[in-house]
Amino acid sequence: MKRKTLQNLVRFLLKTLTRTEFIDLENLPEKGGVIIAINHVHYLDTPVIFINPRRPDATALVTTKYQKNIFMKWFTESARGIWINRDIADFTAIRKASKALAEGLAVGIAPEGTRSKTGQLQQGKPGTVMLAAKARVPIVPVGITGTRNSFRKIFTLRRPKITVRFGKAFMIPEFKQGERSADLQYWTDELMRRIAELLPESYRGVYAEQV
Repeated sequence: MKRKTLQNLVRFLLKTLTRTEFIDLENLPEKGGVIIAINHVHYLDTPVIFINPRRPDATALVTTKYQKNIFMKWFTESARGIWINRDIADFTAIRKASKALAEGLAVGIAPEGTRSKTGQLQQGKPGTVMLAAKARVPIVPVGITGTRNSFRKIFTLRRPKITVRFGKAFMIPEFKQGERSADLQYWTDELMRRIAELLPESYRGVYAEQV
């Protein structure tokens, strides 16, 4: 299936089965390489970013664990997503993401590295900040709510409310000489704090006290 056809199909399904709202979408640059950094609680998080009306070119890094899920494997490959093995330093995935950003695409990434089983933010990992610093592209923090129990509601003929809130874009400054590790940690925590600001208190997890 062609990517554009898939986008239209997913957009139709989400519009029919859910009440999805994009808030402050103007914070997402209309063009140029950009990282869309999201909290991750459900399979639907990636499709929701995929159909955002401002960046139809959006792709995403998706864990290879989802290759076992027939639907997610089909969706990711049709959407031209980038598979990443979270269990190793996957340099192939990093190169593909860097190339996509250099070509001016929007790339969705979950800085937590894996889906939260509780719905609350987990400790962020430095990969997102490292990629943004290397590619010299802005990061847009995004808070997503409503996807976690969405399938249960859909199957009982209720339309779940899904909210996708976009924060302001920001750049990662050049790391200070000899302080790379400390700077990576600082900006990773800052990114997660900005995502937490876009979420209800019950979603903020380990970053609740930093907001």
